[in-house]
Amino acid sequence: MSYFKLYQEGILAKRIARLKAMLSPCRLCPRECGAKRLEGETGQCGAGEHVHISGYGPHFGEEPPLVGRGGSGTIFFAYCSLHCVFCQNFDTSRGYRSRRISIKTLAEIMLELEARGCENINFVTPTHFIAQIIEALQLAAERGFRLPLVYNTSGYERIETLKLLDGIIDIYMPDIKYAEEKQAATYSQIKHYPDIAKAALKEMQRQVGDLVVNEEGIAQKGLLIRHLVMPENIAGTTELMKFIAEEISPRAAINIMDQYYPTYQAHNYPEINRRITAKEYQNALTAARRASSQFRLFA
Repeated sequence: MSYFKLYQEGILAKRIARLKAMLSPCRLCPRECGAKRLEGETGQCGAGEHVHISGYGPHFGEEPPLVGRGGSGTIFFAYCSLHCVFCQNFDTSRGYRSRRISIKTLAEIMLELEARGCENINFVTPTHFIAQIIEALQLAAERGFRLPLVYNTSGYERIETLKLLDGIIDIYMPDIKYAEEKQAATYSQIKHYPDIAKAALKEMQRQVGDLVVNEEGIAQKGLLIRHLVMPENIAGTTELMKFIAEEISPRAAINIMDQYYPTYQAHNYPEINRRITAKEYQNALTAARRASSQFRLFA
């Protein structure tokens, strides 16, 4: 793994120092809320100095290239910089279900998942804890850890943070949510999401390129994009597929997800207070195929 070379050369330690410097005042994500997290404050995401997770283990429900035989070694981090009113994991994203762990424990979890035969380590919603995660990675690397790293994110990422992950993260898995700013503000309570997410995907593609799998079909490196289809085409699927084909890659790996259902606060928004229809989902697949016949689609 490329991060091991960075570890050997002392570059990983320098990256950790720069990421920790961005913790207080916090400017890891595009909110740049400025919370002094190392001095006891919490950011707008809800995170403070210490790592909180809601659970971990081999995950067999991810995309096939991540799962393989051993499953994706998934670590679910508490809190989130987005405040989606339909969040299907709101107990985790809002910190209702979480436990505090040390950086040493996080490293031990990574090593445990590797020993259990997982194909990779899948960091779910990692941005606000990325400094601590990379510090844990260094501890794990010292003890022989070698699995590929998956950065599983909402797509709301700051370019300056992503650049510090260049050569560390093997597989980026962003969920590009909206084509229009109005929808992002309404349903995820975030500003400038489309421009920020599009720029983030470009940086991820620059770093890792198209998805690469080994002879067994297991992902080793690259970009795997997720897109959640929403009722009434609120996500702007057609425009996003066109953007990916024209500005990311016509051969992009994309999971067009159909699992939207109204939960958390979605009942307050009549237009999204239902599941998507079969026709809405088929329209999304058609939009992807029209954007590029070379897309590698997961559905």
